[in-house]
Formats: sequence, structure tokens, C-alpha cells
Amino acid sequence: MGISKDPIFVPGVWGPYFSAMVPGFWLNEGGQSVTGKLIDHMVEGHAAFPELQVKATARCQSVYAYLNSHLDLIKKAQPVGFLTVDLHVWPDFHGNRSPLADLTLKGMVTGLKLSQDLDDLAILYLATVQAIALGTRFIIEAMEAAGHSISTLFLCGGLSKNPLFVQMHADITGMPVVLSQEVESVLVGAAILGACASGDFASVQEAMAKMSKVGKVVFPRLQDKRYYDKKYQVFLKLVEHQKEYLAIMNDN
Repeated sequence: MGISKDPIFVPGVWGPYFSAMVPGFWLNEGGQSVTGKLIDHMVEGHAAFPELQVKATARCQSVYAYLNSHLDLIKKAQPVGFLTVDLHVWPDFHGNRSPLADLTLKGMVTGLKLSQDLDDLAILYLATVQAIALGTRFIIEAMEAAGHSISTLFLCGGLSKNPLFVQMHADITGMPVVLSQEVESVLVGAAILGACASGDFASVQEAMAKMSKVGKVVFPRLQDKRYYDKKYQVFLKLVEHQKEYLAIMNDN
């Protein structure tokens, strides 16, 4: 969600809507469909998921906290993101919302092997998280091409509680990611509107300044930029190839 003083029309991105989020500003909204469900789908459908459940329960951890720690274990000396050098995911298993606005697109995975162990599951999970972050970069680039100026990401919601998801967004977009001090920051938004309605603050902006606080800023690992630029090139090739396959199959 990006705001601007003047209306900006971005192909494949919703809006602009006036005063929809912050009074006096125009809002564009670009999103990806069911990203949390996609991660669940990839993890729960893997042959090693029962083993993962048992091991995560034994440690009193969520399956995702366990996967994050397992990735740290198997990465050895390299950055964790480099584990997917030959595994790539296109995340539109439920069509593309932004910036292509194409509900016919399908998900893609390239680089699969016969292995079905926990290492394999963890790396597939990582590739899926990276694909969602690459999708965010795709949306940001479309918004910037249309006239938005974006230099920082603000994350909220369930996936912002996953440190791997946050770090991958920083690394892949090359932007710092700001997290709210209040974990349930969406509820803070509702409280801000309520405080304005009750007359405690004169404007939404004043209430935002007083009631919301930065909790943590996660910075990108700029030394890994070249790797993620190459991952992004592959990401764009995946959808290009998918459209080529469709054209071949539809050719009479």
C-alpha cells in the first residue's frame, strides 16, 4: 500500500483512492493472493511434514520457527538465502493480483529433486518465502515506474512475525523493513480511528504520531544484492516462460 499527494495510476494495482488510508493522500494497493496459505500449502504437502510436526512439537516450537532454525543449521558458512541457488518458485498458485492482474496464472517450481527429507522441505519453504518477497519487489517496481517513490517497507500482519520472511523482504527489495513496536499493529490502526472519532486527537496524522511506535528496523544485507538480482531475473523468466507454454498449447 503506497500513498501519494497526487493520484497515480499503476497498471495492475488497485486505486488510486482518495483518503482511503490517510486523510488527504491518495492510496494505491498492490497485493499477492493468499501468501500465508501458499506457505502452508508448500510445507504441509511435503512428505517430510509429519517428521517436522513431531520435531517442532518436541521443542515446543511452531513448525516455522523450527524450519527457520533448521535452515540456520544447514546453511553452513553461506548466507541462508543462497540455499535456493538452483530452486525457484513462481508464487501465483491462486492467480496474480498485482501487478499482472491475471487470474489464469499458475504456480511454478523448478529445481526439484527426488529427495524428500527435512532439508529438502526447509529449502522449499525458503524458496517459497523468497518468491513472495520477489513478488513484492515486482509490485514495487511497477509502482515506482508509474511515479511512486518508495524507499522503506512497513510490515504488519501475521507474516511480519516471521524473521525469515522479514529478512528476505529486506534483502530482495534492498530496502529497510520497519516493524511496529506493537505486534498486533492492525489493532492499533483501529484504536487510532477510535481516538479520532472520540475527539482525543484532531487528525489521524496526529494520532498516528502519538499512538504508533517503531519497534525494530531490519536492514538488507547489501553484500548479497547480486545474488538476489539474479534470483529476480529468474523469477521474471518463470512467468515469461509460462506465457510461452500457454501460447504453444493454445496454438491451433
